[in-house]
Amino acid sequence: MSEVLRAVGLSKTFRSSTEEIRVLRGLDLSVERGEIVAVVGASGVGKSTLLHILGGLERPTSGTVMLDSVDLFAQQDRELARIRSLSVGFVFQFHHLLREFSALENVMMPALIAGADRAAASQAAAALMREVGLWERRTHRPVKLSGGEQQRVAVARALVNDPDIVLADEPSGNLDRAHSQALHNLIWQLRDRKGQTFVIATHDLELAERADRTLTLADGRLREGIVA
Repeated sequence: MSEVLRAVGLSKTFRSSTEEIRVLRGLDLSVERGEIVAVVGASGVGKSTLLHILGGLERPTSGTVMLDSVDLFAQQDRELARIRSLSVGFVFQFHHLLREFSALENVMMPALIAGADRAAASQAAAALMREVGLWERRTHRPVKLSGGEQQRVAVARALVNDPDIVLADEPSGNLDRAHSQALHNLIWQLRDRKGQTFVIATHDLELAERADRTLTLADGRLREGIVA
């Protein structure tokens, strides 16, 4: 395998008029292509902040993130947005689907935003709707889909631009056990069939133990394994 992402010395400090909160403290991380990495840790420890920085949604106070040899935070905002759009997929606890559009149109959206023509975006989205087992539901709007189906659409949307890495923040945190298991199985199927790379922030220890590698975020740094 080859390295797809490397973070070195990541620090993040939030400041207000009355206090300073250091969330990340010189954190290092490397992720290999095709790897599934789970990040666990207590609520409020900074897992979401870490994913936002790894994906270029938020700039660190200090440190670097190299994505496929590109230094994300050496880029101007416009170029960073372009790289993020093409190279990073995001899946969140709440799917954030656009309710006025069909499932297929929701999956198409990142490709259209990235500049693909409608025919190419539709073709890519259709292939992914089949991949996630929702082809028969492609014309349904989100309100007509179950929670598990909505999250499968969100996964397909994250993959439509064939990203280098998918960052998933509590992707099954809003699902019941059966739908959680189905979503977890889908993630592993996508890794096995497509070689897709995932970094997943989760409280679900069953999912974490299934990952290729599990890291615990505590005191602003990552430690190998599940650390109490």
